[in-house]
Amino acid sequence: MKRKVLLIILDGVPWRNWGRLFGNLEGHVDAGNARKWKMRSVLPSISASCYASIHTGVVPAEHGCTGNGNVFRLTHPDVFSEVRRACGVTGAVAHSFWSEFFNRHPFDNVRDVEYDEPESETINHGRFHTMTGYGHANQMTPCDLDLFGSLTNLCLRFGLDYGMLHTCTLDSMGHRYFHESEEMDAACFIMDEMLAPFIPKWRAAGYDVIVTADHGQDERGHHGGRSELQQEFALYYFGDAKGPDSETVLEQVQLAPTILSLMGTEVPETMKGEVFLG
Repeated sequence: MKRKVLLIILDGVPWRNWGRLFGNLEGHVDAGNARKWKMRSVLPSISASCYASIHTGVVPAEHGCTGNGNVFRLTHPDVFSEVRRACGVTGAVAHSFWSEFFNRHPFDNVRDVEYDEPESETINHGRFHTMTGYGHANQMTPCDLDLFGSLTNLCLRFGLDYGMLHTCTLDSMGHRYFHESEEMDAACFIMDEMLAPFIPKWRAAGYDVIVTADHGQDERGHHGGRSELQQEFALYYFGDAKGPDSETVLEQVQLAPTILSLMGTEVPETMKGEVFLG
């Protein structure tokens, strides 16, 4: 692999709250350790549809996932499959939808909650959670510090070339409290504080690190449609690759081919988004 890459996805954070509430990430930008761009999600700007597009590099109208109620094993080439094709080692710490999209469907919460499969053609090392019972009264989200620790554990134990982490905490909090609230201010601050110690550890271990979201949320805690609050979020890049002007607005389908390009892995023809780091 030309580079090793970790992709950190903080679910459901609109553009306007990154700069305002993520002081550690913004501090790295000020210090010259990271670069930041605005990225726009695919439509529908709903979680599962975005997850599928982030890794396949195609829009929902093409890959077919129309929302959270329509999750299945995707057939397009994806980041995991292409890294494995190049003999890289992959890992994921995430919601179970990711395992269903890129490994096996349906999800079995005994077989698939934790697996180490060196011969897998997609995800070698998976640590997944389902959030079963999720609702307004109970978010059913795991502690983010534990998730960051789990990803780091996989990197250390198995030498991941590509690792992905996804957490639903802020999306769930946003649906409950909306993003202009004292509760959300605190939740974003805590997330930023929990994430901060891991970034220099990952960088010291030789990883380029990308921190971003899947979509935003609007004034009523909604996403799925077309609006700046629902679609736009930040992307922070920690690494030495060159990128576009900071005012450039990136499209979500650019992320998959960019990750593969950073790693020196062949980009499949289905991923038509322009590579923005290199």
